[in-house]
Amino acid sequence: MSPSLTLVTLKLKVLTALILRERAEGSESSYSQGEDNDADSDSELDIDDSFFEPEWEPPMPLLSDTPDETNDTKAYETNDTEAHHDIHNTRQDIEAHAQGQRGFVAVPYPDPRAGQRISQHSPDHSANVMYGAQLVDDKNDENLYYPFASKIEWEVARWAKLRGSSSTAFSDLLSIDGVSERLGLSFKNANELNKLIDHKLPTGRPKFKREQVIVAGEAFDVYYRNIIKCVKLLYGDPDFARYLTFAPERHYADDDQTVRLFHDMHTGKWWWETQEIRRKPSSGSHILLAYLPTTRLEHITNKASRHRAIANLYHACLRRVLAPLKSAGSEGIFMCSSDGAHRRCHPLFASFVGDYPEQLLATGVKFECPKCDVEAKDTGSNMTPFHMRKLSEVLDALAAFDHGNLAFVHACATAGIKPIIHPFWEDLPFANIFRAITPDVLHQLYQGLLSEACGAAEIDAHCRRLPPNHHIRLFTKGITCLSHICRFILGIIIDIRLPNNLNASHLLRAVRGLLDFLYLAQYPCHSSETLHSLDEALDLFHENKDIFIQLGIRNNFNLPKLHAACHYHLMIMLFGTTNNYNTEYTERLHIDLVKDAYHATNHKDEFIQMTRWLERKEKILWHQKYVSWCLAGGHQFKPYHSHPPDMIFSHELVMTKHPSAKAVSIQKLVEDYGATHFREALARYVARHGQSNHPAPLRNRALDHLAGDIRFPFHSLPVFHKIKWYSIDTGGHAKGHKLGSHLIDRQSDTVLVSLCKDSVTNDLEGFCVGQVRAIFSLPPKSIQLLFPPTVNVPPHLAYIEWFTPFPSAPDQNNGLYKLSRSMHGSDRVASIMPVGDIVRSVHLIPKFGDMAPREWKSETVLEDCNTFWLNSYIDRHTFSIFR
Repeated sequence: MSPSLTLVTLKLKVLTALILRERAEGSESSYSQGEDNDADSDSELDIDDSFFEPEWEPPMPLLSDTPDETNDTKAYETNDTEAHHDIHNTRQDIEAHAQGQRGFVAVPYPDPRAGQRISQHSPDHSANVMYGAQLVDDKNDENLYYPFASKIEWEVARWAKLRGSSSTAFSDLLSIDGVSERLGLSFKNANELNKLIDHKLPTGRPKFKREQVIVAGEAFDVYYRNIIKCVKLLYGDPDFARYLTFAPERHYADDDQTVRLFHDMHTGKWWWETQEIRRKPSSGSHILLAYLPTTRLEHITNKASRHRAIANLYHACLRRVLAPLKSAGSEGIFMCSSDGAHRRCHPLFASFVGDYPEQLLATGVKFECPKCDVEAKDTGSNMTPFHMRKLSEVLDALAAFDHGNLAFVHACATAGIKPIIHPFWEDLPFANIFRAITPDVLHQLYQGLLSEACGAAEIDAHCRRLPPNHHIRLFTKGITCLSHICRFILGIIIDIRLPNNLNASHLLRAVRGLLDFLYLAQYPCHSSETLHSLDEALDLFHENKDIFIQLGIRNNFNLPKLHAACHYHLMIMLFGTTNNYNTEYTERLHIDLVKDAYHATNHKDEFIQMTRWLERKEKILWHQKYVSWCLAGGHQFKPYHSHPPDMIFSHELVMTKHPSAKAVSIQKLVEDYGATHFREALARYVARHGQSNHPAPLRNRALDHLAGDIRFPFHSLPVFHKIKWYSIDTGGHAKGHKLGSHLIDRQSDTVLVSLCKDSVTNDLEGFCVGQVRAIFSLPPKSIQLLFPPTVNVPPHLAYIEWFTPFPSAPDQNNGLYKLSRSMHGSDRVASIMPVGDIVRSVHLIPKFGDMAPREWKSETVLEDCNTFWLNSYIDRHTFSIFR
């Protein structure tokens, strides 16, 4: 077999949760869809680039006669505005609850023994102190970088193992005459550095060991670590000390405790019974537990037998890896956190994170739902009742293995699973594999449903004419052959005429429902209200999905992935929000821990080399933590208090130190940048702020009269082509975003601007959309001549052309806001605004009509079109604001 094929599948996606508890009661879970459960009763858990070469396009087809009223655009644009406005306001109230804008109430677990300390050692027993005690430098007690001789030697070693090239290239670098000596390095090549790491640095994470597993008469090597040691290491890691949660809590959005909040796992209902340590998705919070063997077992000629053998190999390996959890989970073990506190802990197998094929492999279910008993013919319905698979019946079937092969196969078939010999979860304490299966974010639900709905040519024509935006990648060859199109797919099917005069509103509602579900499912915090919205979004899709059958795209919707959406509500209530079990983490780690590890080998006996490479890298990372702790003075972090994460777009504006163009004439701003009324707008800005202390603000006519007398003491201005800000996500991580990366030649970003300081993003009355034409600064000497000393002039200003205010409610069918250019006669309304008032970039989708005008181009469509839809699906923050 090829090594590359083997390595692609060498990963373990098992989430082991650490439970701190006095006692746990386990029982199998079952539930029916649509049960009216008490939201506060946790005892129910027993119920278980912008510019491209132009692409060829097919000729425009001739339009047929005007369709009937049901397909007319006006038919689905008209709606009861007042009623819809009330619905939108209710949604904004729900968003405010879920985003924590109105505070929250935390109810602790009633038993004070949950998570209670058994003993407390002095800080001398903390993880960093104990690590440092293993590093003894007899020659220099002040060397923080020991066993490395100096800071520069430590930095070189860290670069070589974390950022550097191959071992051969590193040795060649050090072999250059004078390099090693001038740097003062004690090692002369990669081998000497490896020996230093292997023998001088303390062992941080457990070493891999190799054992053989025999399946179908063939022996396979499995490389794995002791899972209990891995759990203890994570538990005692100083980086996570402040984030540990030792007891479950109930969080509510109101003082009356009627709106329950779900986010981290300890706020889910499952934790109320089996108290969990919170899993923090930050750097280093994952440990590679095992490299599993992959094989096709081609010597087994019977296909069914070969598939069973592969499944048995998978379970035999995991059974070996997870075996220590049996006694530790039921009897408990004493563990010490990085602050020296000891607690009795029960590490339990809590949830399984994997895609659909991996879920089937883990549960042994045959191409059906791995969680419930719904029949394959009913997976396309959201009205068919279903129940969780009964674990007791499955365990009884597995016990039939002792009665012979025939009885075993028959019992397993009756229980609805494959005949797996001792699956890894069979005797793990309090484990229920069917409840443990967590849903994957349904980013593939819409694949194959949309590209044929309205004709590929017209969809691609719309896509080629989307205005540029830093959130959106432009596909000049169209999108009908692509899958990741959820950010703009709804906008480009608006107004498209369906064949046979079918009602386009059903298509819009179906797509909107699916997209709403996808975005709601990824909320970092849910309330009982937003979970109801999640169900409503799925219902909206199911109520309108028949349009795809009428269009001849599908015969039915019996899709397991679509059915899995029915389980999201309960799974979020049980295990918290979906970012707690997101497969994106493990997909990224597959590159870091498998592909990179394999590339570092000579491709012979690669597993031994891979484990060694990983262990050395982990030692360097652990030593890096210790050095950083020493340089910080050895201070302990303050405790972290869990609170519901919000989705408010918090950001810090960062401008480049130097302008993109130091001196751009005003005439060039007008002609090349499209800032047509720059002189007039800047004069009005100066006049308004120059009279800011006037008791009566100047009206338009008086302001224009005063602005007409203003003369600028400059002929050119410094201009910036980029705005950059750092947003802080719900996990506290900073992410950089650029705005206006192509502010050149009449092309610029559309933005959301705050019109008053006290505006909040769930009230659109304080915001307006505009197009940034130029970003500039006023020369300091000119400020002194134009403004009174009491006026604080912002360092960066923007010339913005405005769009009309937001309507009272979005469109009833597509859920998007319609905007047009704000005009004064034949001129566009524009003004000067502080750059700091720009909240974020937004994306506008042109209102194409029945056929997209072929003269429209992506880079000029903002000039050619006058009416747009505001795209609320470019990211999660935008969705929560404009939903």
